[in-house]
Amino acid sequence: MNTVRRYPITVALILLVLFSAINPLPSLVDAATGAPVADADLARPLEYIVVAPFSDVLDALTFLSLQRACALLAVWAVALAVWGALRSGTRVRRITRAVAGPLLLLAVVAATVVLPRPVPRLVTADSGMTVIDYHAHTEASHDGRHGWSPRDLAAWHAAQGFEAAYVTDHNRVFDGVVEDSFTLLPGAEWSVYHQHILALGEVSPIDRDLYNRDAASMLGVFAEVHRRGGLAMGSLPEYWRNSWETLDYFVKAGVDGFEIVNCAPKAIGFPNQARARVVSLARQHNLLLIGGSDNHGWGKVTCVWNLASPSAHGYAANRVLARSLALLQGEWKPWTAAYSQPWLMFRSLTWPERASWLTWMLVFLIYRAVPRRDGDARGIGILARSLKLRALLRRPKSVGP
Repeated sequence: MNTVRRYPITVALILLVLFSAINPLPSLVDAATGAPVADADLARPLEYIVVAPFSDVLDALTFLSLQRACALLAVWAVALAVWGALRSGTRVRRITRAVAGPLLLLAVVAATVVLPRPVPRLVTADSGMTVIDYHAHTEASHDGRHGWSPRDLAAWHAAQGFEAAYVTDHNRVFDGVVEDSFTLLPGAEWSVYHQHILALGEVSPIDRDLYNRDAASMLGVFAEVHRRGGLAMGSLPEYWRNSWETLDYFVKAGVDGFEIVNCAPKAIGFPNQARARVVSLARQHNLLLIGGSDNHGWGKVTCVWNLASPSAHGYAANRVLARSLALLQGEWKPWTAAYSQPWLMFRSLTWPERASWLTWMLVFLIYRAVPRRDGDARGIGILARSLKLRALLRRPKSVGP
């Protein structure tokens, strides 16, 4: 009981890690059916597992919808500031803590976006399928990260198990070449009258003004993409936000399919009920369903992979595999993010990750519980003594002449 009183947060985390294992989330889900994936899995590198608390927190922050991210950051920033201000200490110390908490939170957010780190990699049982991304950007897009080259994009994908990716820069056809084992495919993302249309394949530029006048003119872009040798796909979140009641017009105009998972914060909150409607429409008309990382050079992990079959077309040509945590963003209200995102994160842990969490927390408890000798400073020396490793930290005494 003394440990619970002295370290309630650590004990609560231990209980959460264990209790969340009762009803865990699968690592991957088939986005079209909602079923766990049996023929593919995520291989997490050893360094990812060793620092699992760090890895999992950054992944969980990456897979937040825009609204949920704002809510989570606001609640946690206020909570950390209040907690720091109410702790015992001098006025200066309490003010310092109140300011340091939100600043630390901002530092974690920055690490989520730009810090290099180990990432999970998709492995599949069927070597005949191609692991592909249908939606990604370089610095050529107006909102792409400065310096984010095709080679950087290829390395980002290869690290996560992709074998190919379409480069769909905004209103610009990709014509670059990366001279390595990874395949970057040509494409574009056309912005036409409140819609973003992915053009996949060796397409040529179009006159967007012809399709930018109104909703009726926009529908002509599908036939134009076909004439120029590409597939035309409806992209998230635009068709969901701006044309949800008129998707049948997309089908009649010749759309080849729809994106049903997009990892960008503005699109990751696509609800499962809405996704089911698009899946039903695609099944009925034999349309292609795809997922897109929508990577612009920010963030280190994807929430979606595609398994493309070279021997099929239409609805059967592609399977969309997504992280469970990402697909649940549309099922929880934004104001719940401060507690629901951590809970979903814990439910999605694998057992090696849980073991890593428990190990780090037990190490912390051991470090804090071992009494200090008079004169001992705070530091690793306390922990080393408790584990009978003091000899590793001893410095050789100077020997006189």
